[in-house]
Amino acid sequence: MAEPRMKTWIATSDAASITVRGLDLVEEVIGRYGFTEMLYFNLAGRFPAAGEARILDACLVTLMEHGITPSSLIARLVTDSVPNQMQVAVAAGLTVVGDVFVGTMEGCAAILSRGIAAGGDADAFCRGVVAEHRAAGKRLPGFGHPFHKPDDPRTPRLFAFAREQGVAGHHIALLERLNIALDAAAGRHQTINATGAVAALLLEIGLPADMFRGVALVSRCGGLLAHVQEERREPSARHIWAVVEENMEYRDPD
Repeated sequence: MAEPRMKTWIATSDAASITVRGLDLVEEVIGRYGFTEMLYFNLAGRFPAAGEARILDACLVTLMEHGITPSSLIARLVTDSVPNQMQVAVAAGLTVVGDVFVGTMEGCAAILSRGIAAGGDADAFCRGVVAEHRAAGKRLPGFGHPFHKPDDPRTPRLFAFAREQGVAGHHIALLERLNIALDAAAGRHQTINATGAVAALLLEIGLPADMFRGVALVSRCGGLLAHVQEERREPSARHIWAVVEENMEYRDPD
């Protein structure tokens, strides 16, 4: 029995051409569409409207860089170990884009999508979500930040930009209602962080929610390249190592 043939709708090539989702890369794509537009096209199967492209671009810019974070620290340490293997350092840094840092967009998007699909009383839905997470002792994805308090400065700018582009809608409104419910339950203000805001914006422009962490990976990759470059020029990994050694306390096992 013959093995079933593999199928793909993304791209193919022959000796004289490359085809991406039905378009000739050379004749119809290169020089006509930007990277952000092609990323959207590859994920959604259609080219974005002008406002949608600008929103995706703003999200990519927002998540690209946040200084010395776990992902950039790891990339720097790996660069010190394998300085001529940039791809290893960047890949290592990307492995920690997950449920704690940067990658929480998927969890937030799932809640927002569930709320929009449920319809009905949005405030009751938000109170239920907050109660559910607090009872389980879980953080509500898309909220809180170790440094940006009381508010993440990126969030209001992203929301304002979405409104400027005419794409602000139900998902952003639901996230803001969720913020109100969380504040009431916690007894203090909780910031909507950048990943929560980005999740709402990406839903507004119709991208598939299960790809949101991938969007974060694409964005953060650009930032990690800069950290690898800086580590090569101004090494810091050995200093980090020395600081750890100086402050590490050894204890005999019990």
